[in-house]
Amino acid sequence: MMDIRSYVVLICLFIFHLCVVFAQNPAPVATCASKTNTSCDECLKNVTCLWCESSGACVDYPVRKILPPNSLCPLPQARWGVCWVNFQALIITMSVVGGVVLIALCVCLYRCCCSCGTSKRDRREEERLERQADMRKMKHEERKAEMRSRHEEIRKKYGLAKDNGYTKFENN
Repeated sequence: MMDIRSYVVLICLFIFHLCVVFAQNPAPVATCASKTNTSCDECLKNVTCLWCESSGACVDYPVRKILPPNSLCPLPQARWGVCWVNFQALIITMSVVGGVVLIALCVCLYRCCCSCGTSKRDRREEERLERQADMRKMKHEERKAEMRSRHEEIRKKYGLAKDNGYTKFENN
């Protein structure tokens, strides 16, 4: 168990921590309006600001609306995030990239689903072709055996016994 000294140390540390937290003064938050007539880079250091190129105004981004209204700043003149691309181009680029990603995802899902289904069909088709090949091979072997037996019968009938080919070279 903890003795009284441990409790005293813990309480002192807690009080010190509280003093440090409450003694910190928050940095004054610069509003976007205070950055008006400065530069785009200066304005966009704060992510909540929108820079209007035509008027040189730095305004708070209207977060309740997805797009800033035209009365605040026209889209081709609005800058948000970076100064080198306007808001209209940013929206168009993001929508094209999003569309391409969605189409690629749909194509991948389609290919994945179809490949799973066709692999089963392919296996069934392969098994069927293999069975047919085995059947043809068996029929061929049967026909071959049948032809041999016919040839043997004809040789017996006419007295043409199948001799060893090396008997001609033996000295009698």
